[in-house]
Amino acid sequence: MSGYGWEPPALPVPRRRPPVPDGLPYHRLHVAGRPGFWRPVVGSLLMLGTLFVLVGIAAIIPFTVWYVVTGADVQASLTTLLDTEHPTPAGLAYINLALALLIPASIGINWLLHGLTPGWLASVARAFRWRLLVACLAAAVVALMATLVVSGIVNAVAPGQSDDLGGHLNPFTATTAWYLLVILLLTPLQAAGEEYCFRGYLTQAFGAIPFASRYFAVLVPATFFGLAHGIGQSPPVFFDRFAFGVIAGVLVIRTGGLEAGIAMHVLNNFLAFGLALAYGDMASTLNPSGGTWWSLPVTLTQSLVYLVLATWVCRRLGGWTTTGGRVLEAPSARV
Repeated sequence: MSGYGWEPPALPVPRRRPPVPDGLPYHRLHVAGRPGFWRPVVGSLLMLGTLFVLVGIAAIIPFTVWYVVTGADVQASLTTLLDTEHPTPAGLAYINLALALLIPASIGINWLLHGLTPGWLASVARAFRWRLLVACLAAAVVALMATLVVSGIVNAVAPGQSDDLGGHLNPFTATTAWYLLVILLLTPLQAAGEEYCFRGYLTQAFGAIPFASRYFAVLVPATFFGLAHGIGQSPPVFFDRFAFGVIAGVLVIRTGGLEAGIAMHVLNNFLAFGLALAYGDMASTLNPSGGTWWSLPVTLTQSLVYLVLATWVCRRLGGWTTTGGRVLEAPSARV
């Protein structure tokens, strides 16, 4: 075109973000994102406030459509769906689906607000490490065996003061089968959603605050995690959730990603829902209000044993615990 007296305008040269230092841990990944002290604050408010409302609304849409298509009483059906005091398999599916939506929500906020692609929320390797997840699931089973031993000791010392496998086996019904299907299909996604929110985005957000330490990045999300399980929970139940959040947060930093925490969370929920179906009821599992301090040695044993095993597994597999420096360099803008 230059022969016709016209030159195309020069395209702007894309600006590249300088490479971040080598050895960046998981909770400091936001320093490689867009600058601005307000970004972690806004992102955390979105995750803890509006976002939980939005995922709840989004998750209810497919159920509403189903009720309309099948000609059911929509208002009555939705009331039953949201009644956690008298839960149904559909109600459990709704809860799991709503929490599972925290995965794309967390990824979206991390990408749009901080400019970090989805892989950086999974791990410092910029990808979800499936091999590590499978190995950690095996480690979680070993930790569960240690928990059963300690549970037996606690029950011998203080009978009836901790959860056990006693009681009569519930009958297997069609409702039980539907519950099992929901648990197997959606519980792993629900557990992963909570990890992406609390141990993923919030850990990185609070870890990016200039004055914050790794303890701040672990303890604050763990506190929110405990509070998110309900206002009416007793102090032992809250501390149990808080302790779980602390261990999962430490695992994120020591393994460099969410895989170990997701593995522990999935197995814990499988166990809790499985025991509820076999010996208890789903309502008490979804709405824990009692609890006793005698249960803490049991849960702490599982968490601490798993912490040691998962850390060892990560090292044996050669899992990254920090970034590789230039690997976090921002990609060139597409023209």
